[in-house]
Amino acid sequence: MRRIATGFTLIELLIALSLLALISSVLFGSLRLAGRSVDAGEEKAQATSGMRLAGDFLRTQLTAQHPQRMRKIAEFPLLFGGTRDDLRFTAPLPGRVGLGGMWYYRLKVAPVPGKRETALVLERAIPDVNALAMPTFAGAETSVLADDIKSIEISYYGRDKGAALDMAPTWRGLWDDTQRLPVLIQIEVTPRQGQPWPPLVIAPRAAPEAGCRAWDTIRIQCVGV
Repeated sequence: MRRIATGFTLIELLIALSLLALISSVLFGSLRLAGRSVDAGEEKAQATSGMRLAGDFLRTQLTAQHPQRMRKIAEFPLLFGGTRDDLRFTAPLPGRVGLGGMWYYRLKVAPVPGKRETALVLERAIPDVNALAMPTFAGAETSVLADDIKSIEISYYGRDKGAALDMAPTWRGLWDDTQRLPVLIQIEVTPRQGQPWPPLVIAPRAAPEAGCRAWDTIRIQCVGV
């Protein structure tokens, strides 16, 4: 008997190769999607961790802020003030950062040297409370609290400058009262990518009278340090 040759036809081979290419592309797409998901999860975890650390640090610093006053300027103004874009205050330097002591801070969003994006930064300098002018941040040390931040919005809950204590506090975007601190401070941070941070609401722990030896309860101002 004559043996019949068996094997694949050209059409069957082409179909098999097409199916193999289709399966390979599906598998490659799935692996790529899984890799992107893992990368996105890691980026989100890092962003969440950075947000939590920065928020905890700011809460600790602002809660521990001290009502430091200038000693040789009329009415002994507080080293505290702010707008919607920046916040200035005095607080101790954490021991893990340096030698401690009372420092003057400014919180704002600023460009990072050598990079294109902006970041949430905290400038700090040792204030000269015996100077005849308010301190500046020229030559201040800078720490980056969070990278790739688009903007911040700071609000202050308190009374109008010179208002009596029976006046109801309100929210405002400027704090220029040199004698009193706001009741609450709210900081809203918007990153360049992703959702805004949960609003950070902080109540200063120390009263403005703590920085005075003599406090005038009628005029609501410091009359001696």
